[in-house]
Amino acid sequence: MFKRYFLITLLFFTYTTYAQSKRPVSIEDIWLRGTFRPEIPQGFSWMKNDAYYTELVSDETTQRIIQFDAKNGKELKTLFSSSEITNQSKINIQEYVFSPDESMLLVASAKEPIYRRSSKSVVHLVNLSTRKVTPLSSSEKISYPTFSPDGRKIAYVKNNDLYVTTIADGKETRITFSGIINKIINGSSDWVYEEEFEITKAFSWSEDSKKIAYLTFDESDVKECVMQLWDGLYPTEYRFKYPKAGEKNSEITVSCYFLEDNKTKELFSGKGKDLYIPRLQWTKNPSVVSFLKMNRLQNHLEIVHADVTSGTLTTVYDEQSDTYIEVNDYLTYLSDAKHFIITSEKSGFRHIYLYSLDGKEIRQITTGKWEVEKISGIDEASRKIYYTSTEASPLERQLYVIDFDGKNKKQLSSGKGTHEIEMSSNKNFYLDVFSTISTPHRASIFNKSGKEVRTITDNKELLKRMGAFSFIEPEFFQFTSGNETFDGWMIRPKENVPGEKLPVMFYVYGGPGYQTVKNEWMGANYFWFQALAARGYIIVSVDPRGCGGRGTSIKKITQKSLGKYETEDLITSARYIGSLNYVDSNRIGIFGWSYGGYLSSLAMTLGAEYFKMGIAVAPVTNWRFYDTIYTERYLGLPQDNPEGYDNYSPLTHAVKLKGNYLLIHGTADDNVHVQNSMMMAEALVNSNKQFELFYYTNKNHGIYGGYTRFNLYKKMTDFIEKNL
Repeated sequence: MFKRYFLITLLFFTYTTYAQSKRPVSIEDIWLRGTFRPEIPQGFSWMKNDAYYTELVSDETTQRIIQFDAKNGKELKTLFSSSEITNQSKINIQEYVFSPDESMLLVASAKEPIYRRSSKSVVHLVNLSTRKVTPLSSSEKISYPTFSPDGRKIAYVKNNDLYVTTIADGKETRITFSGIINKIINGSSDWVYEEEFEITKAFSWSEDSKKIAYLTFDESDVKECVMQLWDGLYPTEYRFKYPKAGEKNSEITVSCYFLEDNKTKELFSGKGKDLYIPRLQWTKNPSVVSFLKMNRLQNHLEIVHADVTSGTLTTVYDEQSDTYIEVNDYLTYLSDAKHFIITSEKSGFRHIYLYSLDGKEIRQITTGKWEVEKISGIDEASRKIYYTSTEASPLERQLYVIDFDGKNKKQLSSGKGTHEIEMSSNKNFYLDVFSTISTPHRASIFNKSGKEVRTITDNKELLKRMGAFSFIEPEFFQFTSGNETFDGWMIRPKENVPGEKLPVMFYVYGGPGYQTVKNEWMGANYFWFQALAARGYIIVSVDPRGCGGRGTSIKKITQKSLGKYETEDLITSARYIGSLNYVDSNRIGIFGWSYGGYLSSLAMTLGAEYFKMGIAVAPVTNWRFYDTIYTERYLGLPQDNPEGYDNYSPLTHAVKLKGNYLLIHGTADDNVHVQNSMMMAEALVNSNKQFELFYYTNKNHGIYGGYTRFNLYKKMTDFIEKNL
């Protein structure tokens, strides 16, 4: 008994001393000192021979593109160094791409972002044999430089027009001549396509390298948004085309340029048809280009094949739905030139299908009440498909392989968490970037059988630094209300006096198809939540209806009424959390950004009895202010569904605000315009409601740069401590 008592006492003393030696996370650690900055592979790329891969390795003065052995990780040689570009004193390589035969490189530097995904750069062509380095397009900044399949030419976009350079003689040929800023765009997308369809490059080479298919956006009649930039004695204006819900979109045309004839043929015109063409690619037949066509409400999707010689259009796939249909990048034409593979949610869950080229469904390859997240690779030689899915759990993403006939399915990944996969060119290896909710990314190479070959990065240094701090393991939980089961996670302070009731801070996003409740590393917010927990706050996140990973019956229930079910579920969650014996139900707060800011604003108004404090960063406050593609996908046209737009607008319910509310926005937000917060502030003032408001000058939707993030998170932390 004495020995046991002594051992327990010793263990308690040791644990207490150990715990006391660890310090809590601070805002300064996160945003000023960079203590928790992770190591991430830069510029990873599989080579044509997938026994090798390359990485971009940087030091203080030089960037090197290095070739590695995939099996042992041995550094074999430096393929190119930024020091070889001698026409500039110092250059910073930001992106690179190999020619098809890997004899040349395109190296991008001086990258200038345009919007979220678009950019333009100075691009150099590098001959790896002769070491000759040539600036492309006379060092003007260009976008999306792309080698032709035969490696002899490079196409790119410059000043809204499409160009081709012949590598042998450096001759630049202008393909289009109509490009005008804020009017006509050739070969790249407009703002709303980029943001919502995630497409920037809007051209594609044919397999025989003799033709380029491209999209033209005529945004002449799209209304302009004006952002003031506070950058001098007098503010300047930045104008760009932004179609808001119910307003006119760009009119789009599909064309084909024939390089040998220097001629262009229009293949399809969407003028006056009010439709979308969100994807463009060639089939394996160099005379047939494929594009997706959708109606404006995005509930009717067609795959159209255009014969560029005859001009004949053939619809080979037609899907219609009572709700919206999501666009993805998994349409793959097989090399037999007889079949294609797609994914669809038509069964109620996203699965993989095999079709013949004439549009006949051959079979549904994957089945079950779970979602295919991504097709990672298709090995036509062995007739196998590699994909990640939610089959193990909606909270996880695991890698599987399955035969084309739907048989011999096997899980390749191991470890509960999220696996992000990048297959090699010949499908002999894959890069697995694995994380959990409390463990940062570990990047490893595996062979196609699922055996680990080597680790590229494991973030040991970050884990070592984290070891000096006190961290709380998040707990996953479920609760049931009515007929619904909700998933959530909680970070609960370690030291809690028995009987003491603690305040709760909800973190919400809640947009359609999104999950905050996943066993996946959440980045810097994880450390902020730990810092708040060290101050005595319970941090909770719950996925409301409308979330992803659980099929269309959950995800698409919010159709026609964004905000309704999500807010109801947040209130239900607050009731449940508030009923726990260690929670102070009178001190529940909520924080969200973008769609999360929209929901936190609704929680503070429609849920004012339950949420006593709220922070809304860059929120939508009325969907009439947001863009066509996203908003109409879920709500339809405002002319047809005014109640869907107004009934769950925070502006409508501003008078119901009771708690402490902080509204934050960047003045140069091109996505969720500052107009949203301006109008929310006006609605609150007109309702005689007190609130706090802060604008970040010239900052976009991400609100970052310099000390901005530290200022933002310090401000939010102070607001929480003062009001919750």
